Amino acid sequence: MKKIYHLSTCSTCQRIIKDLQPLVDFELQDIKTQPITNDQLEQMQSLSNSYEALFSKRAVLYRERNLKEQELSEDDFKSLILEQYTFLKRPVIIVDDQIFIGNSKKVVEAAKKAIHS
Repeated sequence: MKKIYHLSTCSTCQRIIKDLQPLVDFELQDIKTQPITNDQLEQMQSLSNSYEALFSKRAVLYRERNLKEQELSEDDFKSLILEQYTFLKRPVIIVDDQIFIGNSKKVVEAAKKAIHS
């Protein structure tokens, strides 16, 4: 499976996708117009071994809801991501059995290597 979960309105996601070209046989899913399903999230979790790793603590709602002050469980992270797409750290890039989460240079370079190897 080759897939990228992204936000088409996010300039960082756009830049990363452009940088990863050519993306042969990749499916791109805009999580705003095509929300992630429970099954998709569970697949991401099985590759990353953590819902927290998939969770964006930079989301505006994270601060607005004062979630930093709460003790969140893996189930909480999962529920929040399914409830609101902005809680998914993006982009999430899946290349066969590997997952790359987020937009750090290190993660993007590793994804690029996996895609073009």
